[in-house]
Amino acid sequence: MGLTRKSVSLRSYRTFSELRDLIARTAFTQLNYSALLLVGTVAGMLLTYIAPVVFSFSTQPLAWRVSLAAWVLMTLTFLPTVRFYKLSPLWAPFLPVAAAFYSYSTILSALRFWLGRGGQWKGRSQAPAKAATDR
Repeated sequence: MGLTRKSVSLRSYRTFSELRDLIARTAFTQLNYSALLLVGTVAGMLLTYIAPVVFSFSTQPLAWRVSLAAWVLMTLTFLPTVRFYKLSPLWAPFLPVAAAFYSYSTILSALRFWLGRGGQWKGRSQAPAKAATDR
């Protein structure tokens, strides 16, 4: 599915837990149930989205300048998406918060899979832990 106004969700997600479960249902599946891909994905998310915010508050001038520049560029490149969805531009600097939430949901997806509760939908496990060993 691409970025379009023609697609409309039939489900509404009103709470963070509902949104978290939406992501966690398939995130680890999309990583092919690979712990290595999980570690790489989470590390990439942290380096790309979280590190610039953290190092923007550094006492080292070079570190905070480069990090702040990365955060500003991240914000500017996210602005068209924010505008597309008719949200306030004030949401754009908070992309790292969304990235942290998505990373948390992805880790939760893996934990649920390893506990035999992966891919839960309407109370059923659609991708139980046995699925990865059957491949």
